[in-house]
Amino acid sequence: MIDVAGGCQCGAVRYVARAEADKAYWCHCRMCQRAVGNVAAAFVNVAKADLTLTGEPAHYMSSPFGRRGYCAACGTPLTFDYPDSARIDLTLGSLDAPEAFAPTSHFGVESRHAAWIHPDDLPETRADEYPPLVARWESGTGDPE
Repeated sequence: MIDVAGGCQCGAVRYVARAEADKAYWCHCRMCQRAVGNVAAAFVNVAKADLTLTGEPAHYMSSPFGRRGYCAACGTPLTFDYPDSARIDLTLGSLDAPEAFAPTSHFGVESRHAAWIHPDDLPETRADEYPPLVARWESGTGDPE
């Protein structure tokens, strides 16, 4: 476990957390691409109990079950979580020292833009093949697809 700190560009929202160095990953799903305005989002997953916020992020429900935390003043994307989960993802770019992490896996690879992010032999998971997400999607939308 390592201590991390970070926040938004304008400083209105800051955080400290305890993180495991092996919990960083790339997400290539279309919602993450749009949320961060890039071809992929890099996240560090932490326990909500190990996260302390200074300032209050705004939230956007990007799906029936997932929400995005961001700074209402400057727009910096900060988090992704399921409100009923004990864990939360912090955007790697919002960390003060993102160099402390290396990616350990890829998620949502069905939407990967191969011209921008090349295969690197890390484990890969399609979003529609990840049972916890499929279950949330079916429960939240009533649609099995």
